Amino acid sequence: MNWEALSLSFKLSCYTVLFLIPLSVFAGRLLAFRQFKGKSWVEALIMVPLVLPPTVIGYYLLVGLGSQSFIGRWVEQIFGQQLVFHFSGLVIASMLVNIPFAVQPIQRAFETIPEDIRDAASCCGMSAWATFIKVEVPMVWPGILTAFVLCFSHVLGEFGVVLMLGGNIAGETKTISIAIYDSVQAFDFKAAGTMSLILLLFAISALAITTSLSRRIGGQNGRRTR
Repeated sequence: MNWEALSLSFKLSCYTVLFLIPLSVFAGRLLAFRQFKGKSWVEALIMVPLVLPPTVIGYYLLVGLGSQSFIGRWVEQIFGQQLVFHFSGLVIASMLVNIPFAVQPIQRAFETIPEDIRDAASCCGMSAWATFIKVEVPMVWPGILTAFVLCFSHVLGEFGVVLMLGGNIAGETKTISIAIYDSVQAFDFKAAGTMSLILLLFAISALAITTSLSRRIGGQNGRRTR
């Protein structure tokens, strides 16, 4: 069992959801409530990571974040560290790959908010920010929770993009999925099976808890709106 790789995977998942979920809340709200030219193209672009092979995404990220790219050179000049084959690069890659898993559940949750509830809050003198914090966020909490769990679990099991962009550097980019691959290559099926079982149990438990909480919170929100 490679505990270092498991710890790195949890660290990567935590950083990814920490940065991605808040951004996705505002993006999901914008897509749910606003109509603008090119909206369908924006939504299609968000969904691209779901249909492209991870190796293709990893290739474009490798080119776009590498030392020969503008972004890669700028980061290296400012921070003295390249993004490719570094943990920071994996965080950026994980955020981009998991955009659909974060934005879609949150957007759908915002779309379920009746327009008259927002109008009522405005008539009561609540500002747009107060309405967002006190009315909208509690009502879309199941969507936010679902996005959190989906992203966290997906990052734990990500393989193709991690391998393409981060390689296999112990303690830096060697995640649990890479460790499983290495164990299989070394015919250490016991270690591979143990690590795979941990990921499987975590995924099942996380999804079960999310479903239970979503139903409970959704029922509470439904009673409030009656």
